[in-house]
Amino acid sequence: MDAGFDFTVIWDNMAHFMIGRYPSGPIGGVLLTFYLAVVSLVFSFFGGLILGLMCVSRNRFIKYPTLAIVNAVRGMPLLMVIFWMYFLLPVLMGRTTPESWTVIMALTVFTSAYMSQIVQAGIEGIARGQTEAALSTGLHHWQAMLFILLPQGLRNMIPSFVNQFVSMIKDTSLAFIVGVSELTHVGTQVNNRTMIYPTEIFLFIAVVYFIICFAFTSLSRWLETRLAWRK
Repeated sequence: MDAGFDFTVIWDNMAHFMIGRYPSGPIGGVLLTFYLAVVSLVFSFFGGLILGLMCVSRNRFIKYPTLAIVNAVRGMPLLMVIFWMYFLLPVLMGRTTPESWTVIMALTVFTSAYMSQIVQAGIEGIARGQTEAALSTGLHHWQAMLFILLPQGLRNMIPSFVNQFVSMIKDTSLAFIVGVSELTHVGTQVNNRTMIYPTEIFLFIAVVYFIICFAFTSLSRWLETRLAWRK
């Protein structure tokens, strides 16, 4: 093999890296990476919101079991959660589950636990006087939480949510373990087919991840500065 880099393999397989075999086959590559991350983020947002509200509940029979579950999930490696979903979901549903959805469910469960802590911190960061003022107007505690505290807390949570999305994009690379053709898996396929360009292929993958994550990290910093300026 000649010395130096040869990125011809990247240009020859660029469509495969970006969209997989679509439209003649299933999506893959960067497009599937975004699909896994975005769908998981949407589910995780609502899952984290519900768990976060349960974590700040005044009912100890709701609060402490929820905290125990959240801390247990946070203490597990994501790879273990993916394997659990891969083998458990077909048993629970009684039929074969697409690999991409096992990964989405694993990312949702895992990320919801982390997002619940963002929600909990955002709510607890609101001054106690806000709750007292809301209750003094005749609102129930749950009404004060939904209509007064949560909207204020969500504003402070936005940068953390974006950072969590960045982490989720990187976490999708573990999907190749169960055969999901996201970017890392596509790179491995191309490398196995060519055998002589591993440096170029995985360097390209690293650059793509860096560009995506840097863009969203910059967005998070911009949002944090903008929201702080408006306070």
